[in-house]
Amino acid sequence: MDNARVLALFDAQMRRDAPPDVATTRVERVGGVVRQYGAGAHEWTGVLWSDLDESTADAAIAEQLSWLDAPQGAGREFEWKLYAHDRPADLGDRLLAAGFTPEPPESLMVADATEIIDALGDVELPDGVTLRTVTDRSGVDLMAEVHERAFGTSAARLRERLLDQLARQSATVSMVLAMAGDAPVCGARLELCPGTEFAGLWGGGTVKEWRGKGIYRALIAHRARLARSAGYRYLQVDASDQSAPILERLGFTCLSVTTPYLRESRAQPR
Repeated sequence: MDNARVLALFDAQMRRDAPPDVATTRVERVGGVVRQYGAGAHEWTGVLWSDLDESTADAAIAEQLSWLDAPQGAGREFEWKLYAHDRPADLGDRLLAAGFTPEPPESLMVADATEIIDALGDVELPDGVTLRTVTDRSGVDLMAEVHERAFGTSAARLRERLLDQLARQSATVSMVLAMAGDAPVCGARLELCPGTEFAGLWGGGTVKEWRGKGIYRALIAHRARLARSAGYRYLQVDASDQSAPILERLGFTCLSVTTPYLRESRAQPR
């Protein structure tokens, strides 16, 4: 894989010229910034891409904060999704000074779907574990449950977002559970991005007692086949420090590092 070419393709298709998630999503360019937001209460809101320098960065940040703290931003969590190759080099420091809070950085991992399928072959699940496609609210409840068990954090916000995706993005979002009997032990989803060559892999957290048994690997292979059958060439993951080494062994390449910078709106809901 030509890393520089694929990173440039990712920047163009998934950031600068990103398609709207759903009909109510707006993607708009404001100066050197591409911002996404939607009418849905649980749609992602924030900066996808920026083309800034030392002379324009502070004004661009101020404009985004002005938008967020106006009535249209009320109640929103705003994320400036910063990548290590973005400019200026001190953009993270400028966001911090403007009141944004950085989350732990993640590795942008990308792989060719066909190469992953060929490398993994037929991955067998442990005895007693089966895959279940999520199609209803009860399945989303299980996705939230396994997230909380795997990561030890609340899944309340995630649950609402998954319900929203199930209702409005069923054609482009696939959710799958690994079930040990009636108990969920891993949950993951595939997000297709129409008009691009990239499919996103999200989730994949496995409960502690089921780790190291090939379940995460099986869900990667399962979603890679879904992505390829839908015509997507590349798989993309924002990987934690725990997932990145596993993905690298499976054939993914780290193209950059992304850090979410978060800020809550200060506008009061009407």
